[in-house]
Amino acid sequence: QVQLAESGGGLVQAGGSLRLSCAASGRTFSSVAMGWFRQVPGKEREFVAAISRSGGNTYYADSVKGRFTISRDNAKNTVYLQMNSLKPEDTAVYYCAADLATVDRVSRYRYAYDYWGQGTQVTVSS
Repeated sequence: QVQLAESGGGLVQAGGSLRLSCAASGRTFSSVAMGWFRQVPGKEREFVAAISRSGGNTYYADSVKGRFTISRDNAKNTVYLQMNSLKPEDTAVYYCAADLATVDRVSRYRYAYDYWGQGTQVTVSS
């Protein structure tokens, strides 16, 4: 069992920055790969970024590459999503997710993730 709690969402102007955090509990954090997804009402939840257990491998959606950075601090049981140069189309509810697979991997697929947080709203105004 893994509990995930996102924070750091809010309202920001286009071109601004936000840093999302996701605190994890319930399992040794360094044994879990992590991902960020986002969802807009009426659309499917889409992949944003993923990071391997050690943090040595990352993977990004093309739409955020070069603007967003995923990182993790295993000592603090926390994964982060630094979002720069935000655009109105980044507006969504952002979710973190935990991948408990026995192999260390970075995945863009929702079915690869076993646990999800409740989400945090990010709104980017134009």
